[in-house]
Amino acid sequence: MLLPLVLASSSHFRAQLLTRLQVPFVQDSPETDEIPLLNENAPQLAQRLAYAKAHDLAHKYTQHLIIGSDQVASFAGQLIGKPMTHDKAVQQLQAFSGQKVDFYTGLCLLNSQTGHFQQCVELFSVYFRKLSDEQIECYLHAEQPYFCAGSFKSEGLGICLFEKMQGDDPTSLIGLPLMQLVTFLQNESVSMPVDNVG
Repeated sequence: MLLPLVLASSSHFRAQLLTRLQVPFVQDSPETDEIPLLNENAPQLAQRLAYAKAHDLAHKYTQHLIIGSDQVASFAGQLIGKPMTHDKAVQQLQAFSGQKVDFYTGLCLLNSQTGHFQQCVELFSVYFRKLSDEQIECYLHAEQPYFCAGSFKSEGLGICLFEKMQGDDPTSLIGLPLMQLVTFLQNESVSMPVDNVG
């Protein structure tokens, strides 16, 4: 029997990404403490939180495949959070101007029936153009990305801020590495729509 799929996230960006795979799922939000541990670096934090988010829903969804994912941004060796305010977003984008920012996206697929889980961390790097204060203000007023790590939406107008991007899976930058997720799901005998053609 194929287990139903749960997305352990309140993010509509992740839900939109998962919809691309055309597999049915439900979405639920775990209550996970996202505060970094002492001396925890970006990939460690992303991996721990992805597992924690999936695990935190396992008591509620006991015979399911639960997807946990978390993204952590790193700039000059420091963790970068969501700006939450306009002023903080301005500060972030001013600092990123002409620089590289790394995004680590943790992914975990937990089989709550067996306790088996698969996990990984995907790295995606963004190289920013030189940005003027006017460009920053114009962009922030247009998209107001105050709840996005790094103060931009790469799936929207934020793409104009970049000189180049580097990584294996562009969906990881939005918050859910679909290519690796497909592999994890297939390992759990979940077939994709393309597997059923013909």
